[in-house]
Amino acid sequence: MTIKIKKDIYKTLIDHAKQELPMESCGYLAGTDQLITTFYPMTNIDKSPEHFTFDPKEQFQVVKKARNDKLSILSVYHSHPSSPARLSKEDIRLFNDPNMIYIIVSLKEETPDIKAYTLKKEGPDDITVNAVPIEKI
Repeated sequence: MTIKIKKDIYKTLIDHAKQELPMESCGYLAGTDQLITTFYPMTNIDKSPEHFTFDPKEQFQVVKKARNDKLSILSVYHSHPSSPARLSKEDIRLFNDPNMIYIIVSLKEETPDIKAYTLKKEGPDDITVNAVPIEKI
């Protein structure tokens, strides 16, 4: 599986992550047929540089808007302001939707890094993390 993302959305993710510094940024990415065409930025109510939580009301509104726009939520996005673009133990603990792709923007280095992952949980101690290639179009 490869996730495709429009180049302007890819750039917008990086810009959003930088704007939210020093806190983690977050949001949903939506589209159709594994092509991300829409970015829904959301508020990190934790206001933390190490974790995020969506505002539940905002999350509901975004899901409703995506449905009205006939789009599917394809990815949860968040940034890592000072750590690599890999799932942290906290990310793995909190993420449990096997159909979701998790995209992380790292601002640790001068050049931002974006990586995508899927998770499969068979049990609390049996978790498989798979990298998902990103194709910019």
